[in-house]
Amino acid sequence: MNWMQVEQYLQNDDRALLPLGSTEQHSHLRLTVDCILPERVAVEAAEPLGIPVFPVVPYGVTPYFREFPGSISLKVETHLRVVSDILDGMAHSGFRRILIVNGHGGNNAAQQFVLEWAADHPNCRVLYHNWWNAPLTWAKVQAIDPVASHGSWMENFPWTRLPGVEMPKNQREMVDLARVRAINPVELREYLGDGNFGGFYQRSDDEMLELWKIAVEETRSLLTGSWGEPA
Repeated sequence: MNWMQVEQYLQNDDRALLPLGSTEQHSHLRLTVDCILPERVAVEAAEPLGIPVFPVVPYGVTPYFREFPGSISLKVETHLRVVSDILDGMAHSGFRRILIVNGHGGNNAAQQFVLEWAADHPNCRVLYHNWWNAPLTWAKVQAIDPVASHGSWMENFPWTRLPGVEMPKNQREMVDLARVRAINPVELREYLGDGNFGGFYQRSDDEMLELWKIAVEETRSLLTGSWGEPA
């Protein structure tokens, strides 16, 4: 869209989506998994409704992975300022209903910040959506393989794989999350090995597309819901 098309759109609708991502290790998958997935689920959810999706914020908060080359972390303060500035700009343009589609668990500070931002902008409604662990999507993940986490099959879609990279066949036991949260980045890399937190590395494309369909539909339902308005 150009600016004139955005201006025209805002005469009839005030909804938009903002994906939040991260650039970090995902075992044998792309470093940009957490950018690709929230942006794509946002686009596929919004496109039939004609709602614009802003470009994904490609960097998030991931200091614990700094010893895995290519993993880039913003400070929490920096990340919140970036999100704040983007929301300010969207509100200034005239967007009043904003769905944030988050793809990275380390961005959780933004979820709390959004409540603060919305309180200071009473004419705006902001929803924060972790697409991967929303109720229906997470239930499908658990039905396929209850041992599934970061860097495993649940993030291994045809569009997050790297050509020529062979996936291990085993199901990795779930790591000790309490230990993961307690140790430093050097110790974490040694403990994690290839970076998978638990679960199989790959499942069939049929299973992945079934999961994806649920994720898209669950995201779209937020766009057509009440946005917190009385029924």
